[in-house]
Amino acid sequence: MAQARYQKYVDKMAGQISRGELKPGTRLMTHRAFAKQEGISLVTASRVYRELIEKGLVSGETGRGTFVRDIHLLPALSIEQDVTPEMLDLNFSYPIAKEQTKLLRDSLRELSIGGDLEGILYYQQHTGRHHERIVAANYLAQQGFSNVSPDTISFVSGAQHGLATIILGMFSPGDSIAVDALTYPGFKALAKTYHIELISIPVLEGGPDLAALEQLCLQRKIRGYYTMPTVHNPLGWVMPLSARKALVTIAKKYDLLLIEDGAYAFLQRPLAIPLAVLAPERTFYIAGFSKNIATGLRVGIVLAPQQYISNIEKVIRITTWNTPALTTAIICDWIKKGEVAKIERNKRQDARNRQKIAERIFTDLPYIAHPNSYFLWLPLPEGVRSEPVISELAKHHIAVSSASSYSTAVAVPQAIRVAISTVSDEELESALKTIKSVILYMVDLE
Repeated sequence: MAQARYQKYVDKMAGQISRGELKPGTRLMTHRAFAKQEGISLVTASRVYRELIEKGLVSGETGRGTFVRDIHLLPALSIEQDVTPEMLDLNFSYPIAKEQTKLLRDSLRELSIGGDLEGILYYQQHTGRHHERIVAANYLAQQGFSNVSPDTISFVSGAQHGLATIILGMFSPGDSIAVDALTYPGFKALAKTYHIELISIPVLEGGPDLAALEQLCLQRKIRGYYTMPTVHNPLGWVMPLSARKALVTIAKKYDLLLIEDGAYAFLQRPLAIPLAVLAPERTFYIAGFSKNIATGLRVGIVLAPQQYISNIEKVIRITTWNTPALTTAIICDWIKKGEVAKIERNKRQDARNRQKIAERIFTDLPYIAHPNSYFLWLPLPEGVRSEPVISELAKHHIAVSSASSYSTAVAVPQAIRVAISTVSDEELESALKTIKSVILYMVDLE
């Protein structure tokens, strides 16, 4: 009976939001005031609000209250919807270097006249052809990995597929994985699909709150921890070596599996020691070639502990059988010729130049970014909410990401993530100036 009663209020308020009777940005009354108005208990009122938050219809903001969200924005804030062609895309990050088109054309020509075309037509080994896994091992060795064996490497169809092979191969529905309070939306979506519970760990200025992680391990059975220690998305920090060692100590103490996402690690110089080097027996490392090379080629690498390779191989077999041999052949050819290293150097310089544009424009608006990264994290000034900002920017044909896409905590910070890789320098400068003017306009409204 109690459940039916609370659900009645949830359905009523959800309908009011859907019909526009409760408009975006409306501040709802406090839990206590709502309970008094409706003649229900405070516990029931709190459950109603919590359910509305979980449905994505309202957001709870610490110290400010509960606000109705703009539900028309919600689909565009996930990884499931593309930005419309007429908009400047500062939502997704997919840097493409100009020389890559010619490089691809030349590689296809070489393959057509001298490559093993007949071999490409057949089924391949599930984890990739052995000679190409040797190339991948050499690539990882150049990225700071020691004692990497081709037998612990699997080719996958991009980093997202790599994450899926780890989740399906190593975890079960109902398992709990710790994640940073702000983290990659693709991992959130993956966990939701496979009914993995994500437990939020607060983030500090330079990394996760490891004391909070250990406290959580004392209270709950945590199976793993997912993190991006090198150029974190969206906060850009690089976890110090001391913190990495402390994390490994916690992982060993509480038997955690570590999932290390290295999607943006190529942007960091000097090299940072990977968790997979510090704890190879329990760390799964994912390296994609989408950000450093091109999203369309869909090639990634999973480095797994030797005892778990069969788990990864099994999932590859039932999901894709193998990564397409044509794309792995192209990537491996570029690695051997030094083209991947060259493109990565160029992209680090390009990202650095774009960060300087942002630094010049946001002189009086604090933001967070790695100096070589392709994205910014913009905490909004006091009183300014992200959804009105995003809605106003959409009118200017500019797409950015909301903090809600990245947040794993109940209280979502008021901030936006801005990708700076997909437009020309001139377009980027113009767009960033518009973003600044919209934010300052919202400040004036307060």
